[in-house]
Amino acid sequence: MLVGRLGLETARLPHSDRHGLVFLDRGRLGVEDGCLTFDCAGGGMTPAGRYGLPHQSVSLVLIGPGASVSHDALRILARHNVGLAAIGEDGVRFYTAMPLLPDFSHLARAQARFWADERRGRPLVARRMYALRLGEVLPHRDIAVLRGIEGARMKETYRIEADRAGIRWNGRRYDRANPNAADLPNQALNHAASAVEAAAAIAVAATATIPQLGFVHEDSGQSFVLDVADLVRDRVTIPCAFKAAAIAAKRPQENIERLARRMAGERLKRDGVIALLIDRVKSILADKAEDEDDRPLRKAGATKAKDDDVDDGDRDA
Repeated sequence: MLVGRLGLETARLPHSDRHGLVFLDRGRLGVEDGCLTFDCAGGGMTPAGRYGLPHQSVSLVLIGPGASVSHDALRILARHNVGLAAIGEDGVRFYTAMPLLPDFSHLARAQARFWADERRGRPLVARRMYALRLGEVLPHRDIAVLRGIEGARMKETYRIEADRAGIRWNGRRYDRANPNAADLPNQALNHAASAVEAAAAIAVAATATIPQLGFVHEDSGQSFVLDVADLVRDRVTIPCAFKAAAIAAKRPQENIERLARRMAGERLKRDGVIALLIDRVKSILADKAEDEDDRPLRKAGATKAKDDDVDDGDRDA
């Protein structure tokens, strides 16, 4: 082996030129001859076998159940600015992540700048998020008005999806002190929402944005994560939850949490929802003038139709 491995030891690929996310589970992430390797037993997201990983061209490694990581692997990941996150199967839980150490800060700086401007910046980003969700640019800039419009739309979405799934819907009810007291559809919504929030947390980690600085949600330490999760509420969370509730109603022996999590996980994996959320984070924090904002977002209706491949979304209201 040549000294310095042909310069690869010190090479740094910008994240914009990398391939994005790698999912690994049921195996061991280690290092052999200076290269990252993964020995997988199979039976999960990753087929059995030994893999050499191009760590210089990956942005974030997602480690699922049954996986272990060596100290050498952590060292190489950190040296090459590759993130590592411990997740649940299919990305339905987000447990922890080492700092990504990205080669950019523009998204975090834009987020902080928008967030600090309560009069113009926060409403602007909120309007962008609602435009992506609702398929149209709302003329209103008052966040309370935007929340009211969104709430009315969500009530109709709940009704439509409940009819589609063939379940009885009596409205959104959630008691944080006793979540199991809710009816089956509401329990399913809680569990599906947690799964989608994990995907949003991965997207926030991957974009090196700030979880605490939300634009629609405000008080939680994960406010921006909740904002991002809501971007696919009507097309991922709600339909997955109601499908799980319909199955559980017919098969009472099924665990509703497991069902909802599995439905959401399958959708996250099948439709590349995490990658979609990463792109949407970049879109809503784009640094452009407010008077330019309506034009690209007026295409949201067309984008919404295309995104309906990711056809199914909630968080607790």
